[in-house]
Amino acid sequence: MALLIRNVEHEHAVTDVLIDGNRFKAIAPGLPVGDATVIDGRGKAILPTFVNAHTHASMTLLRGYADDKELHDWLENHIWPAESGLDEHDIHLGARLACLEMIKSGTTCFNDMYWHFHGVARAVEEMGLRAVLSSVFIDFSDSGRAREQRALTRQLLSDATRYSDRIGFALGPHAIYSVSKDSLLWAKSFAAEHRLQIHIHLSETAREVQDCLKLRGVRPIQYLDSIGFLGPEVVAAHVIHLIDGEMEILARRGVKVVHCPVSNMKLASGSFAYARLRQRGVPVALGTDGCSSNNNLCMLEEMKVAALHAKLLHGNPTVLPAREVFDMATSGGADMLGIDCGTIAVGKLADCMLVDLSNHRLAPGYHLVDDMVYSADASCIDTVICDGRILMHEGKVPGEEQIVAEARAFKKRFQ
Repeated sequence: MALLIRNVEHEHAVTDVLIDGNRFKAIAPGLPVGDATVIDGRGKAILPTFVNAHTHASMTLLRGYADDKELHDWLENHIWPAESGLDEHDIHLGARLACLEMIKSGTTCFNDMYWHFHGVARAVEEMGLRAVLSSVFIDFSDSGRAREQRALTRQLLSDATRYSDRIGFALGPHAIYSVSKDSLLWAKSFAAEHRLQIHIHLSETAREVQDCLKLRGVRPIQYLDSIGFLGPEVVAAHVIHLIDGEMEILARRGVKVVHCPVSNMKLASGSFAYARLRQRGVPVALGTDGCSSNNNLCMLEEMKVAALHAKLLHGNPTVLPAREVFDMATSGGADMLGIDCGTIAVGKLADCMLVDLSNHRLAPGYHLVDDMVYSADASCIDTVICDGRILMHEGKVPGEEQIVAEARAFKKRFQ
């Protein structure tokens, strides 16, 4: 299948963009139509879609369920008990709602950590997005549970081959306080054997640091480094409570970090020292976290909050400018997950969006990227394409009304 986007703005010029199969084939004015399906790009600009580098997609079902609580109370007394009642059917429903929300706000790839792998994978396949799905691992130092989790991880790795190449597989040891040392070392070895990424929460709260110091005599990043866990395959979410020495460890080990500013602020987890991490060369991408702690999956909002938070924290309005945070949300996330998307360029995977330049939030229109970061909302996005397939056109996603209705029906059953 070929798509030809005619007369669209790209890098301050009007041009045509040809997509052949799932990659950009040509970018030039006056391209021949041939047998391509034509999209009228007049009055629109083409941009790369967003990569949400840390989320728990199916937690859309818990949006607004347990707000305004401290993280550990929120997890232990509200979220984990609620999640215990969710089955694969529920997770599939929640993931479809998440995919819909991401498409509507310009995200076509996400890095997920949640239960019922197949429920999420089926939703991703049906909705046409990309995802790296983690096999969640929590054992609470229970050896029996650890054996079960390891067996499940092996089985899911085998099962994942049934899905398209839009779905990647990763390991998801939840955090140092929910996974034993033996299981962390097993995950490290298993990841090396199968060339997998490891997706983990790390140094998210002051309590996590205090508990680690009390139990092990060192801070969380120092602990993981001491057992040989850290490396370039590790994607660590949040990473808030750090000292300089830990930043040096992250840089030395090549660990990748995902900043989730809205969730961090809502849970009062702490401030993310963006400039200090980047000064040391630590790669940073953006994620929304789950809908029960955000409460949405909008990367447009995440970019703005990330930029404003960094400026305020560092007392410097030049820190994390618009282009830098836009790249974090697009090519930075793609690079972190090892996916060949995130830019509009010949040969790259055809993941893109058309934004409506007539939208009031993009006027008068001095700098499009600045407007996307500081002004735009989802109403600015007209068309979303992933892997060369149109997922949304003129602001409509096929079947969106049914997806929303199913989520509302779930609430009635859940309560």
